[in-house]
Amino acid sequence: MIRSFQVGDGQALAAAWTAAAPADPISYQRFRDLFLLDRNFDAAGLQVAVINDQIVGAAYAVRRLIAVDADDLEPTSGWIPFFFVHPEHRGRGLGRELLSAAMDWLRSHGRSEVYFSSYTPNYFLPGLDAARYPSAARLLAGLGFERGYDAVAMDRSLVGYAVPDEVRKRIEALTAEGYSFGTPSDDELTALIAIAGAEFNPDWARAIREGVVSGLPLDRIVVARDPSGAILGWAMHGTYEAVIDRFGPFGVLPASRGTGLGKVLLHLTLERMVAAGAHSAWFLWTGEKSAAGQLYLKTGFDITRTFTILRAPLPPDGGKE
Repeated sequence: MIRSFQVGDGQALAAAWTAAAPADPISYQRFRDLFLLDRNFDAAGLQVAVINDQIVGAAYAVRRLIAVDADDLEPTSGWIPFFFVHPEHRGRGLGRELLSAAMDWLRSHGRSEVYFSSYTPNYFLPGLDAARYPSAARLLAGLGFERGYDAVAMDRSLVGYAVPDEVRKRIEALTAEGYSFGTPSDDELTALIAIAGAEFNPDWARAIREGVVSGLPLDRIVVARDPSGAILGWAMHGTYEAVIDRFGPFGVLPASRGTGLGKVLLHLTLERMVAAGAHSAWFLWTGEKSAAGQLYLKTGFDITRTFTILRAPLPPDGGKE
């Protein structure tokens, strides 16, 4: 039987997820926080497969009830952040049935396209790791999902890390020109959040705001200021779920790129991460060929996973004649 989420399912869903994807396990608390307490959660969109009173799989469909930016609810779009089937129940078409139910639910709410799985504000992974889950890639392709673009996750060991001498010299030169680097004041957070939302990504602004409100220490943020004191960029860690090893978000205003500010901010943040007890730095999502991606690679980060963001159309008739 496939039905929608019911109160009492959460623990069993987390356990079945972990059995289905032991390389990407999830605790019940994290499952609750990321999905059940998500601002856009609708129990009807979480499709649950039950066999002999046991939860054996699920597929989660979500659409925006609260906009990320202004009043844009993205009324044509829906997302499937995850799906799984317990390994003991695979090979019976259950995954296809779950995904089809999730897609039908989105279609019933007027969605004409669905993405896997680049949903914000809460996602577990930014897309499909086809190398790790080839059968899922085949299933999604069979349901009409096509590649949109790729994102890469990167990691860097911080064991023995120290800010390179060349970066120290660049900091000294920029400081002599009147630039400054440091922890933002409480009032400066307003400018930082405005820059993050307007110049980069509205979800970054949300993440900074919610992180600080939930107790993120301000010394996990490093800002760069011009001689007048205006913020030109920032880097931070511990923003998401208070994980101190997780780097980002990170950005420098376009007009100030090429000055070395981004490199300085990255290294100053890595230094603070070491001081906070982090043994590595990692993040889930950047473009390998982007300027940021190239900077990370030059700084000693290695690509650890590649995720593909997929999209499928949702024709009103379900694709049937």
